[in-house]
Amino acid sequence: MKRDEMLHRIQTTTDPWDLVVIGGGATGLGVAIDGASRGYRVLLLEAGDFAGGTSSRSTKLVHGGVRYLQQGNVSLVLEALKERGILRRNAPHLVHNLPFVVPRYDWWEGPFYGIGLKLYDALAGKHGFGRSRILTRKKTRERLPNIETEGLRGGIVYYDGQFDDARLAINMASTAVEQGATLINYAPVIAISHADGIVDSITVRDLENDHQYELRARAVINAAGPFADSVRRFDDSQCSPMISPSQGVHIVLDHTFLPGDSAIMVPQTDDGRVLFAIPWHGRVVVGTTDTPIDTLSPEPVPLATEVDFLLSHAARYLRKDPTPNDILSAFAGLRPLVDDGAADSTAALSRDHLLHISPTGLITITGGKWTTYRKMAEDTVDQAAELAELEARPSVTRDLHIHGYHRNADPFGDLAVYGSDAPAIQDLFHAHPRYAESLHPHLEVRAGEVVWAVRNEMARTVEDFLSRRTRTLLLDARASVEIAPRVAALMAEELGRNADWQTEQVSAYKKLARGYLPS
Repeated sequence: MKRDEMLHRIQTTTDPWDLVVIGGGATGLGVAIDGASRGYRVLLLEAGDFAGGTSSRSTKLVHGGVRYLQQGNVSLVLEALKERGILRRNAPHLVHNLPFVVPRYDWWEGPFYGIGLKLYDALAGKHGFGRSRILTRKKTRERLPNIETEGLRGGIVYYDGQFDDARLAINMASTAVEQGATLINYAPVIAISHADGIVDSITVRDLENDHQYELRARAVINAAGPFADSVRRFDDSQCSPMISPSQGVHIVLDHTFLPGDSAIMVPQTDDGRVLFAIPWHGRVVVGTTDTPIDTLSPEPVPLATEVDFLLSHAARYLRKDPTPNDILSAFAGLRPLVDDGAADSTAALSRDHLLHISPTGLITITGGKWTTYRKMAEDTVDQAAELAELEARPSVTRDLHIHGYHRNADPFGDLAVYGSDAPAIQDLFHAHPRYAESLHPHLEVRAGEVVWAVRNEMARTVEDFLSRRTRTLLLDARASVEIAPRVAALMAEELGRNADWQTEQVSAYKKLARGYLPS
């Protein structure tokens, strides 16, 4: 997956693309995979980096949604549980089972949550990840050694899925390219044009060479997530908004706050959301909040009130109480919630996906969640093919392995997230000993991974590597700043950049990383 080759394709293509996809997050990448694997000519354009927004800032769960079951949205849970099983089957190097414990402090919580989770098991059916069961107080403490014991009666364990969102997105991008799609990052769409009142072409600017290209398309798909309304205004400047965004914040703590391999799930917090504390890459992720916002930013920053909310709620359930000084990183993600005008809070807005076709034929896909990206993509391509009068071809993604597929990647150790690419990265280490060098004593990342990311995963900036090709920014923001100069130097060698570029990259990254630490 090389950007220069992708750019050459659009420079030399004169025929209309079957599908042009705007947005390189989970949904857009899923559409590119689905369309290309059916044999359609697909172009995906991403304004920044792949998964640079919402799709790299999730709770890291592939789940049916216990909360949605509590709300009575059984159809959403059924679809998500089915898709959860498909995703684990197609990307086992990144998706795995994770036990969740609901601690019980009141007598009624056992039967109440126990019955609900048994229903969750039943809905999963053959796609289940494990059977829920009641835990004694002793067993609960064994699974959660740092759980608050005062008043603890026991717990309930159930099973869901965990994954690495940005790594999956990068593997999805590679999958799309392998299926024949063309993908370009740092290429924002700046205009949509019409012929006889129908969407006919788009104009894109390549940020690296500041060149513009006008590209014809049989169908244009808006998969820009929280920024979908901005794309819709290219089509119709007077369109009514359909997105009511909210912000979800997570904090990352040292593993000592949640030792072991089980997560905590609290079904009801003060704002009505579910609270998770999840072991992830040797750290603990605690989240999430739900804060309505008025202004969209490509780099949202956690509010002090959101961080305080998570710290105070975590302290209710952990004997070792976290403080602001314990936060290794705090990150915010935007949710593209579909506003039907009836909800009185963002927590009540729809998490279902919505397909909208404008009078000019612009197709917008929004809403949904990571777990259901594949089904969202299938529905979108079905509609786009019909609208563009393309030859009807069925989706094949239900059984399509994601790039990196490996049935047992654990023996690769800290390279397990690369799946089947891990041996090639190991070969790079062996061929060039300096590439095997660790970049930081507190981080499992080596110099050769920078080289791999540039050569094979279209990493173009220091942020691309530290935030998404690896998860360094989320795992330890301070440590990531310390290695930024070394990363910039390695990238400059590969990309042919000069010293000024390195200085600018390190400065920009330091400024970015400050937003991931409590002020």
